[in-house]
Amino acid sequence: MVSHGATVRSTHALRRRYLGATLRPGPFAGRSLAPMGFGRGGKGGIGLEPIPLDTAAVTSSPAPAPDFAHPALDALIRHRQDFPALQRGHYFNYGGQGPMAEVALAALADAHRQIQTMGPFSNAVNQWIREELTRTRQAMAEELGTTANTLTLTEDVTVGCNIPLWGMPWQAGDHILLSDCEHPGVIATVQEIGRRYGVTHSTCPLMATVNGGDPVAVIDQALRPNSRLLVISHIFWNTGQVLPLKAIVDLCHQRANPVRVLVDAAQSVGVLPLDLPALGVDFYAFTGHKWWCGPAGLGGLYVTPAALEVIHPTFLGWRSITTDAAGHPTGWQPNGQRFEVATSDYALQAGLRAALAHQAAWGTAEARYQRILHLSQRLWHHLSQMPHLCPVRQTPPDSGLVSFWVLQDGEPSPTHHRQLVETLEAEGTFLRTLQSPNCVRACVHYLTLESEVDALADRLRALA
Repeated sequence: MVSHGATVRSTHALRRRYLGATLRPGPFAGRSLAPMGFGRGGKGGIGLEPIPLDTAAVTSSPAPAPDFAHPALDALIRHRQDFPALQRGHYFNYGGQGPMAEVALAALADAHRQIQTMGPFSNAVNQWIREELTRTRQAMAEELGTTANTLTLTEDVTVGCNIPLWGMPWQAGDHILLSDCEHPGVIATVQEIGRRYGVTHSTCPLMATVNGGDPVAVIDQALRPNSRLLVISHIFWNTGQVLPLKAIVDLCHQRANPVRVLVDAAQSVGVLPLDLPALGVDFYAFTGHKWWCGPAGLGGLYVTPAALEVIHPTFLGWRSITTDAAGHPTGWQPNGQRFEVATSDYALQAGLRAALAHQAAWGTAEARYQRILHLSQRLWHHLSQMPHLCPVRQTPPDSGLVSFWVLQDGEPSPTHHRQLVETLEAEGTFLRTLQSPNCVRACVHYLTLESEVDALADRLRALA
């Protein structure tokens, strides 16, 4: 029989090998994970509160925190009934794509019907489209703590990241710094910019800070005198780590040669309560189809007024420009609309707004985040009890992403990762594999039930 002490030592060694971490007590050890200045708002909604998890008791108390009170749970179950995808299985892939509620699907269909009823190209429908775009920018702005003029409507996060990446006035010898946890699509764009313009790039080892260490200090050491842009995620898509974004932005902006900050917000919008102006970030690219549970194909980019004057549009169209009485271009739109190009699927606007309203009807951004923390800690607690599994993080998570390894002879097994995900999907439970680090990822949202988390844990125990 393996002792608890031996198990702890082996898992620490495992994390050091695969994450490069210098392990020490994480910043949340021994206390519950309240939001750490991520934004606005107090408790709200139907009053679901996370139950604090004593991380020191993880190895001695096998039972997770109890369920919420029944009235609140009943309200959540009724709320979930509007999601077709949640009626057929256990869904843990919110970080890939969130399921849509019936109300959002209906809004999408109604908007398409409205366009076709009014006449798909007419003065009336064109005015309606302009109003739809305005309403969507305003709805996004309210979620992000900003104003509509700072937002550009995009197709997704990758398009949002490409706008400032290609819009910067690059010169040969400039330097771009990325973390080692960025998405391949963003990395490929940076590589192509380097090839075309003679810009250099490097990565800083932030994956190693998931279990201890100071991301701000690591970035500070990696920045160079010729650094022009830092590309970073607010929440890492592979480990679920939430970065101290304001401290990172302050570090970059206070340098002798200030460095702009571009944030991949694929995993943070819809998870964290946000006040983007307070964070000070230059560019913040996000999507509506993940944690907002909206339709695929609609996202956005936040740009501060100061940063707006630095970047130029790469693609231009009739939505980007101003014109004179003869219809000739006279300049760019004075706000984020300058990066919007031309015709898109306008019905998506109504679908996303309906999805946002449906989430807000359940509770505030703060209330949703607190429930996400409760559920992710519950899952992490379960995983920490299983000797054949090892959570990537040694302390309870601060987001809805929970990654773990399936062990074979004490080592992560990519084959077992793939087989586990395939087996569970065939049974109606949806997770995914990741490549770096090679692991399995489960995502919990405010929509997830405690019983679903416990059922997943029971199934994982049975596979030992």
